[in-house]
Amino acid sequence: MALVGASIGLTFAVSLMAAPVLAGWFGLSGLFVLTAVLAVLGIAVVLGWTPAEPARHADQPRGRLADVWLHPDLWRLDLGVFALHTVQMSMWVVVPGLLVQAGLQKAEHWHVYLPAVLASFVLLGGLFALERRGHLRAVLRGAIALLFLVQAAFWLLAPQAPGLWTLGTVLFFFFLAFNILEASQPSLISRLAPAHARGAALGVYNTLQSLGLFAGGALGGLLLKSGGATTVFAATAVLALLWVVLGWGQRVP
Repeated sequence: MALVGASIGLTFAVSLMAAPVLAGWFGLSGLFVLTAVLAVLGIAVVLGWTPAEPARHADQPRGRLADVWLHPDLWRLDLGVFALHTVQMSMWVVVPGLLVQAGLQKAEHWHVYLPAVLASFVLLGGLFALERRGHLRAVLRGAIALLFLVQAAFWLLAPQAPGLWTLGTVLFFFFLAFNILEASQPSLISRLAPAHARGAALGVYNTLQSLGLFAGGALGGLLLKSGGATTVFAATAVLALLWVVLGWGQRVP
C-alpha cells in the first residue's frame, strides 16, 4: 500500500512536468483527449490484467461504512487525505502563476518541478528505514507539520514576488511532505482497518482523496478570484494547521 501511495505521488509529479510540454504540442483540448485515452487504457488493464478477486468464506462478515466512520484510528487518516489533496490542488491554482511571474514560461516549469521532485524522492527512501526502526509516527507528524510550514511560507512569500530559487526550495519541501504522506497513509489504512472492513476503509479513503481534489480546485479558484494568491495560501495554511491539531494523536502500529 505504501508503494501504491508513492506511485500516486509520482504520477502527480510526472503530470506536472509533462503537462506544460504536452499543452504546447496539442493544446488544452489535447490534454483532455489524452485523459480520455488513458482512462480507456485503465479500463482495459482492470478487465484484462488485474487479478481476479480471491474466493470468500461464506461466513466472513462484510465491512460496513459504520465500521469505518466510527473507527477511532481511521477518521484522522480520512481527514488527512482530504486535507492533503485539498491543499495540493488549491496551491497549484496559484503556483504556475508565481513561476510565470518569476520569469519562467509555462512550457519550462518542469525546470523547477523536476529537481524538486527528484530530490524529494531521494529523501523518501529514508522513510522505510525510519519505519523499520519504529519512528513512523514521528515521521508522519513531521510531514504534516512540514506541509503547514510550506503553506505558511507561500502565504508570506506570495505578496513579495519570490524568485525561482526560493520557489524551487519551498516546492522541494512540499514534495517531500506530500510524498511521505502519500506513501504512509494508505499503508496505515490497510494496517489499522479491521480485517473484515479493509475494503470499505480503503473505499472511503480513496473517495475522500478524490473529493479533496475537487474541493481544492474549486476552493483555490474561488479564493484566487476573490482575494488573490495570499488568500489561497492563508486558507491552505489554516487547513494544514487544523490537520496538525487533529492528526497529532494518530495511532501508528
